[in-house]
Amino acid sequence: MIRLILDTHVLLWVANADARLGRAARRLVDTQVAQGAAGIATVSFWETAMLHRRGRLNLSMAPDAWRRHVLAQGFVEVPLDGAMATLAAELARFHPDPADRLITATAMRLGAVLLTADERILIWTGTVDRLSAEH
Repeated sequence: MIRLILDTHVLLWVANADARLGRAARRLVDTQVAQGAAGIATVSFWETAMLHRRGRLNLSMAPDAWRRHVLAQGFVEVPLDGAMATLAAELARFHPDPADRLITATAMRLGAVLLTADERILIWTGTVDRLSAEH
């Protein structure tokens, strides 16, 4: 059972041991990975590959090899389904970024906590459980 979904930038922070990831967030990720309960929405792998392709992100390996490397660390890939996709379109008063909508809808459909540092998601008045990755 997936209990935690990482936003794309949080996944990158974890993968790169970035200091912006807070201590409490790091402990939460480590605990959930150890329990097989830390999920990555498939759209995060798409978003990472697109950033790499556009030269805005330098991965140490090809995007699919990087994806496999992340999954080998114990993260669980969460496929997008139709219910998540339609929920993403229906999020009221949510900003228009499609990847953020799909990641948020994934967490909502699973009843998982979304770990993010995106202020737009953190202050959104919707019903997703979320935590700041900077703490």
